[in-house]
Amino acid sequence: MSSKHTMQLLQILVSSALLLVGAAAARKTTTTHIKFYLHDIVTAVPSSPATAVRVARGVTPLPVDPAFRFGDMFVIDDLLTEGPNTASPAIGTAQGFYIFASRTDFTLMLSLNMVFTAGPHNGSTIAVLARDAILDPVRELPVVGGTGAFRGATGYGLLRTYSGNLTTFNAVVQVDMYVRARASATH
Repeated sequence: MSSKHTMQLLQILVSSALLLVGAAAARKTTTTHIKFYLHDIVTAVPSSPATAVRVARGVTPLPVDPAFRFGDMFVIDDLLTEGPNTASPAIGTAQGFYIFASRTDFTLMLSLNMVFTAGPHNGSTIAVLARDAILDPVRELPVVGGTGAFRGATGYGLLRTYSGNLTTFNAVVQVDMYVRARASATH
């Protein structure tokens, strides 16, 4: 190969590399922080129907509370709101399930999709699949994907129990999501 052809090939390779770098820069990744509250209603009360339903019962009672068993599975369709009160504006639902995955404590295997039905993220979802040690003051759960504005999302959520009732087992959880997704003009 002549040096003239080598120089032309080198120019083509450099130009191609610059185009690829430019295309990657055009698909910037942005981080979005979303704060909301999840209302997990295990026991229906006059103001709220149950949104978490036990569909499988484990065999071994947990030593910390025999009302729950290793292997208990709940399907959820929990309300997501802007504030901690159920009268606060709704922004969506958390749909999925959790399983008591520890034989010794309150640790869940949690799989859910946060489905946004109002606000700036309406029509988008965030998927979470994680271990949730529900008695820890702060739990970090990974984001494994999403749709719409959060297509291909990564990131994490910080969960804090805002309030809980030891009689009904109903809880309100403060959720701070930090989601990275490629900025795009269309969903």
